[in-house]
Amino acid sequence: MIKVLENPFYYLDNFQLVLTWIGERYDDLLTADERAFLQAFPTLPQTARALFVRMVMRKGELFRASKLSYAEIGNSMAAAAPLADQGWITADPVLTLDQLFELLQKPEIGRLFPLSAQEKTLRKAEQLEALRPRHEGAHRFSAWYPDAGDQVYHIVTQPLCDRLRLIFFGNYHQDWTEFVLSDLGIYQYEKVAFSPAARGFRTRHDIDNYLQLHQCRERFQAGEEIAAVLADLPPCAPDNEWLRSRRDRLVFQFAQQLEKQRDWAAAHALYADCAYPGARARAIRVLEKDARHAAAYALLQTAWAQPESEAERLQLLRMAPRLARSLGHAKPAGAAPAQAERIDLSLPPPEQASYVELVVRDYLTRDDAPVYYVENGLINSLFGLLCWDAVFSAIPGAFFHPFHRGPADLHSADFQRRRAPQFAACLAQLDDDSYRASIMRNFTAKQGIQSPFVFWEVLDEQLLALALDCIPPHHLRHAFERILQDVKANRSGFPDLIQFWPAERRYAMIEVKGPGDRLQDSQQRWIDYCAAHDMPVAVCYLQWAPSA
Repeated sequence: MIKVLENPFYYLDNFQLVLTWIGERYDDLLTADERAFLQAFPTLPQTARALFVRMVMRKGELFRASKLSYAEIGNSMAAAAPLADQGWITADPVLTLDQLFELLQKPEIGRLFPLSAQEKTLRKAEQLEALRPRHEGAHRFSAWYPDAGDQVYHIVTQPLCDRLRLIFFGNYHQDWTEFVLSDLGIYQYEKVAFSPAARGFRTRHDIDNYLQLHQCRERFQAGEEIAAVLADLPPCAPDNEWLRSRRDRLVFQFAQQLEKQRDWAAAHALYADCAYPGARARAIRVLEKDARHAAAYALLQTAWAQPESEAERLQLLRMAPRLARSLGHAKPAGAAPAQAERIDLSLPPPEQASYVELVVRDYLTRDDAPVYYVENGLINSLFGLLCWDAVFSAIPGAFFHPFHRGPADLHSADFQRRRAPQFAACLAQLDDDSYRASIMRNFTAKQGIQSPFVFWEVLDEQLLALALDCIPPHHLRHAFERILQDVKANRSGFPDLIQFWPAERRYAMIEVKGPGDRLQDSQQRWIDYCAAHDMPVAVCYLQWAPSA
């Protein structure tokens, strides 16, 4: 059962924890106003601090005092006074009509503004459109609504608080709810030993670069012209792989949009200068679409000499015959097909709607050969449990707050290289049978703790015991090494089912395809890999038997 937080000021304590954490670890990177805020905040009355945090945690920057009703705070106007004295909020701010409408309820609009009978029936957004031409100025809330019997506050330090949240989390997608979910026991996080070298932001320039990248991303998502956004894109961070990867990803998204717009030259220019995985293959494809077949084929040959990943190799295999044909070259030799077993089943449709994977699982399972639906959950979890210490190594730029589900550089190209000794030590256990004890120990000790690899909802002791008994350690090594080759691409695509024969200490993985379904690229790559390494894998094609 989820516990209820007993401390009514839990959110204030959490906010103060963030400020203390930042002050201890990032003081040398802070601006004067950020440092002044950290010093002044604890000196305010508790109710004022609590009200401030309540506003920071809510959406927007404008709030009516009547809506800031919290039992532990009491009178919100009294609590707000010290905040206004500090200049952190503005009481009775000047508002445009649009800002006023954010605060008003529809009945209030009818009382404040003369509306025709037809306008009174309109939706709030339509009423705003109708009133805009009549009210172009900006006024204080008290001037717009003198009889409100209410007060409005504008939290002017919201951008500063957003920067502090960024410095703490290293991103904008995590927010203050991380604390609450942790306090309630919904999420548990691995405790990582932090050091000054582990800071995600190493210089103030890093912080400013991230903020600039974030603003560019928001402008792009709002539909602004890519050329204008590109002009404001910060340069590559030469000594921060994590920031460089974020920039490359955004440039890749720009190029994808230009490709959709059929601006082949502009798209190719971005792809060609982008280190994000898949950019080179897209550059070849754009050259092909632009009928620059010779240039596309030359780049394909360069890529083929040293593919960046299995995903790129598969793309190159598909493009090579087309490009060779367009240039009059001989058709390249095809790749040898994967030697996966094929299973063809014709079964009656289930009485109740069900996933095809579950239908096949139930059909194939036997008392002496159970079948489990695991998909990406089992092999990833075995890897995550064996390599727990390597994944959560506190190397520079990997962890910089207590709420990480995984390393910040998880999808970086050098994720494995930066932890090579740690991963080597973990995988070496597969050579002397000690891996079983390590996996079982971490399964117990780390139960429920967030991990980018461990699927706690899939695992139980019975499944874990079967996997360790039936999957040979050299097969686990093959699978784990492939995951480490490209974490982002290779964490997915595993076969849906796994069947165990405990008496024979063997297993088989089974990919299920229903009527009309086909193998995805990520699935085909895993099947090819398993077949190449003599790991038992089959593809089951299910058809529904016609009813009698």
